[in-house]
Amino acid sequence: MAKKISVILTGASGNAGSGVLHACLGHPAVEKVTAVVRRPLGKKDDKLVEVVLDDFLDWSKIKAKLGNHDACFWCLGISQSDVKTEAEYRRITYDLTMAAAKVLEKLDPGMTFCFLSGLGTKENGRFMWARIKGQTEKDLGDFKFKLYNFRPGFIHPVEGTKSRYLSGRLLYPLLKHSKTMSVEADDFGLAMINATLYGYEKTTLENIDIRDLAQRKGPSEK
Repeated sequence: MAKKISVILTGASGNAGSGVLHACLGHPAVEKVTAVVRRPLGKKDDKLVEVVLDDFLDWSKIKAKLGNHDACFWCLGISQSDVKTEAEYRRITYDLTMAAAKVLEKLDPGMTFCFLSGLGTKENGRFMWARIKGQTEKDLGDFKFKLYNFRPGFIHPVEGTKSRYLSGRLLYPLLKHSKTMSVEADDFGLAMINATLYGYEKTTLENIDIRDLAQRKGPSEK
């Protein structure tokens, strides 16, 4: 493996983030994972560094620990069904992402930034979550990062964990073989790693692109 990378990860305890963390810890090209968390994950690994941040609107508190990273895998998020107001969803989805991006751009402007968006995201879409995700994708494009917006469908959690959403538990068995509607959490993580290592021809990745990127290999691996 020619290249080694260090990554920053958010949302490591969630469906997507736990899969990304699992993929990173098991990948030979990833030498360090800095997980920014609100509370400790309770996981021990030589690659893993946990940085506790109580206020995700103020990343200046931890910026000394965030330099010299090749990528940020932004998996922090929430379902529209878990919030009471649009303002709350916007704060978690848009405001927290922008707060981090402003600090990370100054530290590592050339880093790869992989943003967990969602299937159906559209800035002028019908649904509130889709519009806010779409605006977040658009405004992240104003930064100097190598930006990739990931739009998965259903993400099947890593083995041994269970989706906290009933819809995911019910629908995934029906959709697990659909290239356009579902992806394994480990493969989702592998796609983010490969975007950092090798790049990709698209900057907005739908579910089928995520599956494709997960299978990419570098010249030395073929």
